[in-house]
Amino acid sequence: MDFSPNEDQRAFQDMAAGFSRDELAPNARHWDEDSIFPIPTLRKAAELGFGGIYVKEDVGGSALSRLDAALIFEELSKGCTSTAAYLSIHNMVAWIIDTFGSEDLRQKFLARLCTMELLTSYCLTEPGSGSDAASLRTSAKDDGDRYVLNGSKAFISGGGVSDLYAVMVRTGGDGPSGVSCLLVEKGTPGLSFGANEIKLGWKSQPTAQVNFQDCRVPKSNLVGEEGQGFKIAMSALDGGRLNIGACSIGAAQACLEHALDYTRERKQFGRPIADFQALQFRLADMATELEAARLLLHKAAVAVDGKTHEATRLAAMAKRLATDTGFKVVNEALQLHGGYGYLRDYPIERFFRDVRVHQILEGTNEIMRLIIARQLLKD
Repeated sequence: MDFSPNEDQRAFQDMAAGFSRDELAPNARHWDEDSIFPIPTLRKAAELGFGGIYVKEDVGGSALSRLDAALIFEELSKGCTSTAAYLSIHNMVAWIIDTFGSEDLRQKFLARLCTMELLTSYCLTEPGSGSDAASLRTSAKDDGDRYVLNGSKAFISGGGVSDLYAVMVRTGGDGPSGVSCLLVEKGTPGLSFGANEIKLGWKSQPTAQVNFQDCRVPKSNLVGEEGQGFKIAMSALDGGRLNIGACSIGAAQACLEHALDYTRERKQFGRPIADFQALQFRLADMATELEAARLLLHKAAVAVDGKTHEATRLAAMAKRLATDTGFKVVNEALQLHGGYGYLRDYPIERFFRDVRVHQILEGTNEIMRLIIARQLLKD
């Protein structure tokens, strides 16, 4: 086992860290407070190869691994967790098209996705189906050379702003085998959006309901084959869970570093609070638990890249541990800042709000436990 990044990984890790420091961190508070979706900054990230991290090179992708992506998203999330998380979603859709799409779809969309000329959204969750994704009801009826879509998707990052929507729809009977994946382009008649949701965190990216009313989509926009959509959605989520875990770890690492600086500077009872053993123990536990979560995440990333039989279980384990640990460490960092941690003058409260949703999306952590337990019992 080699736990050290290789030379190439250190190079793009440093590149991501520099971009996070120079482009994301100085603007994160402004984007959060004014709910600004920083599209020009996203396109700058794409110039560094972050718009198609694991897309093949023939269409402009970076052709990197899941482990490489974990290293990148950890660094990006230190600057702005919300913006890094949207980049993860965009990359997930690009990977779906690259992996399962026809050559025509690859050539039509991927070059512009890799530059982020086009922005994307992933549409699985519905108002009536969240954790029970296989029960989705958005329908796609066969109508000659087109499908006619009716239904709604909920909590969609980029909803109303994105140019392309990867939508899981029901083309067949009940259950997973009746689900297919369609690409719906912005401007398609019958496609509409709800109001931008007002959220606790993730305010630098819009979130809205996506609605379909007799929305006619060319059959050529089918990704893979009919009935393959649920498999596509779940495969994409394995990678998405790694990225969200990495975003949690990056946010928590940033907050740990803020806490270290603060406890060295803050004095009470005539000395820095970092001198008090009780606080030293808390800092030690934060660092230790964060490192453990990072190691599991990296192991899971290697398994997902290798398509091993335990990849889905390890991805679920890593997502559960990284997002729970990330939130815990951020919360501890806020506590160590005392009343100042609760103020917007300090970045801790923004990280706190942004990482909370990571325990819910890409499959709730309760669902992660179900995935893990079912595979353990099956084995």
